[in-house]
Formats: sequence, C-alpha cells, structure tokens
Amino acid sequence: MYMDTKIDNNIANNITQRQPNLPFFTIWNISFGFLGVQMAYGLQSANMSRVFQTLGADPSDLSLFWILPPLAGLIIQPIVGYFSDKTWFPKLGRRIPYLFIGAIVAVIVMILFPHSGSFGFDVTQALIFGALAVMFLDLSSNVAMQPFKMLVGDMVNEKQKTLAYSIQSFLSNLGNVLASVFPYLLAAIGVANVAAKGVVPDSVIYSFYVGAALLIVCCLYSAITVKELNPEEYARFHGFDLKDQFKKKSANIITLLKKAPSAFWSIGLVQFFCWAAFLFLWTYSTSAIALNVWGTSDTTSNGFQDAGNWFGILSAVQAVGAVLWSLLLPLISKITSKKAAYCASLVLGAFGFGSIYFVHDQYALIFSFVLIGIAWAAMMTFPFTILTNSLEGEHSEHMGSYLGLFNGTICLPQIVAAVGGKLLVPAMGGDSQTPTMFMVAAILIVIGAFSVWVIREKDVA
Repeated sequence: MYMDTKIDNNIANNITQRQPNLPFFTIWNISFGFLGVQMAYGLQSANMSRVFQTLGADPSDLSLFWILPPLAGLIIQPIVGYFSDKTWFPKLGRRIPYLFIGAIVAVIVMILFPHSGSFGFDVTQALIFGALAVMFLDLSSNVAMQPFKMLVGDMVNEKQKTLAYSIQSFLSNLGNVLASVFPYLLAAIGVANVAAKGVVPDSVIYSFYVGAALLIVCCLYSAITVKELNPEEYARFHGFDLKDQFKKKSANIITLLKKAPSAFWSIGLVQFFCWAAFLFLWTYSTSAIALNVWGTSDTTSNGFQDAGNWFGILSAVQAVGAVLWSLLLPLISKITSKKAAYCASLVLGAFGFGSIYFVHDQYALIFSFVLIGIAWAAMMTFPFTILTNSLEGEHSEHMGSYLGLFNGTICLPQIVAAVGGKLLVPAMGGDSQTPTMFMVAAILIVIGAFSVWVIREKDVA
C-alpha cells in the first residue's frame, strides 16, 4: 500500500539535502521499543536450555534446539526488509506496521512457551511443543526487532548513527538485565523455584509473563512517539522517490548480494566467529555452571535450578557491563577508531569466555561475564553502524532488504555452531565436558577480533 505524495522539483532533479541532526530524545524514542523486544530475547537466551533440560532434553542434544531460532531469523528478516522497503501506510508508516505484528505474536508465544511441560504431554511431545514455541518466538521477535534497525537507517544521518546504535545497544542490554534477573528475584521473594519433574518452575513462568507485558508497552511507546519520514521527506534526504521504488521491479536476493558493498561481507566474517561463540554461551552456560560450581547435572535438583538462576544474574551482569561499555564506545571510537575499539572489545570478551572453563566460584564468574558484556556491546554497535553508513546511492534504495540479508551473518553462524556443538560435546565425553565449549568460544572470538582489520569502513564526514 502506498500513499501518493507530491515531490518538489529539487527532488525530481535528484538533488538531495543533508539529513539534519535529530534531537537526542527523537533517537531515543526510535529505539525505545528495542528494550521490550530484548526482553523476549533475554528471557529466551537465559532460560531456553534450562527449560529444555527441565523438560527432559539430553545436554548433548541442547544445541539442536538452538538451530530453530536462527533458522527462523534467517528466513523472516529478509522478508520483513523486502516488504517494508515497498510499504507505506498513511497513518502508520513504512516500518512500524511490522513492529505491531511481531510484538503481538511474540506476546502470545511468551505466555505459552514456559508452559511446555504443563499440558500433560510426554517428554517427546513437550520438547516438540517447546521447540515450535521457540521458533515462533524468534520469528515474531525478529519481525518486531528489524524495524528499529531500519528506522535508524532511514531517519538518522551518518554522523549520529554510532550514537543511535549505541542507544540501541544500551536499551538492548537494559532489557537483558531485566529479563535475566526476574527468575532470581521472583525466587528470592518466595515464588517456587522448583517444580515436578518435567514442569518449568513458576519463577521462570512468571518472568515470561512480565517480559510479555513490557514488550508490548515499549513497542507501543515507540510506535506512538515516532513519526517516520513521509515519502517527500525520504526523497529529499535519500535522493529517490519511494513511489518509484514501490513501482520498480525488485532486485532478487542474488542480485542484491552481488552488488552488496564490501563492508557487508567483511563485517559478516567478523560476525560469523562472534555469533558462533555466543551460541555456545547460551546453550551450555547453565549446564557448565551447574557442573563447575554446584557439582551437579541433575535437572530436578535445587543445585541445577540455582545454577539456572545464577546464570540469569550473570546474564544481567553481562548486560550491565555492555550498557556501561556502550556508553563509552562513541568516545573510544573518536580517540582511536571504530575498528580499534571493535577489536579491543572482542579480545576482552575472549578472556571472559576462556575464564569460565577455569572458574569454580560463582562470584568469580561475575568478572568473566563483565568481559563478555564488553564484547556484546561492540557487537550491538559497530556492525550496523559501519554497514548502514556503507549503504549509499542505489544501495540505500534497498536499505531494509540489505539489513534483512545481513541478519544471515547472525543466523548462519549460530546454525553452524549448533550443529558443531552436537558433534563436539559427545566427542569430548558428553555433558561433563560442556565447560570445554567455552574454550572453543574464546578461540572463535579471538579470530573474530583479528578479522575486524579486514573491514573497509566508509569514512564519515
């Protein structure tokens, strides 16, 4: 659907104007819904392996359940990008309609997922239901998340993009903090932290309820407070008429990838190693912490559930570290360079990953996860800043499609890591070796850090 708009003569002659700086709170409002979307991701990443092990999954098979979320993102984000590039609803805009759809579905699935063991299913049925719920949760979260990245590409000039993505990183990690501490806090105030075999504890179930409520509130706030560029404004700042873009025959994926800027591929190389490492973090942390600190792999024990809650706290620590570091990244980037700040952040994260293998004290793990948070902040800030700055000229006509395709650099490495984890863990001796996967993750992050220097970033005036 497209609303016809009169375009002035300057735009018709393809004379673009410099996109003005936006007020801080406009950029803040553009990204505020990211806080709610990250609640869904945070609850999923901190509790997914715990839920599946509680339902009866073998730790050696955990990585297979993690294939579905990135597979869902690999499929849905390019679709959202493609269609939102060619959409204009007069009262809602170009990207925000997709935000609404994703948020509503995500809320429904967040309510259902933690009940996977409460419907009277046998173990196999409960695991299948949980796997399908996770797939739909990731699908809907991706639909809700992608518009926020696209809004920055549409509305924020190159000079402010590092700030904009730093704000998204800040809000993303704040959402992670809240999502991660909910089970621990609820258990601390007396909500049941253990349940019958195969049933998810109430502390986890209620956490998903709270996360669902915050998701819809935050997304509604952004939708209400943000006014997207109308077609005339978009043409003025980007040099082409959305009406022409709407009518133009779309380039296929192969054509877009062939014409992608070099930054698309070089950043993708860094992304491959980093996201594979974080898949191992989300998959094996509860099991590794339970083994290293509590000395148990029994999912019905208080020790295992305490380890799950503690991983939630550590995820919050990681997020706090990322929040603080994301506030410093714009300054560090000015003093050195984006690539130097990016590389250094990943190296610090690698030390955090590797240390988990050696640590047997729950409080010492706090330092490990602070370092991991530093790497996470860089991963949330630099790739999209560098990529969107490189999407100029004809590339900017396909901003949404390119950002959707770029999601493949997040999803594909997770799929590869999930398959690799299924092969590596049994080969190393089974679930007793899950802590070893953090050494593998550390090596991957180091390779990613050195790959940063391959990136050819566009200079920003």
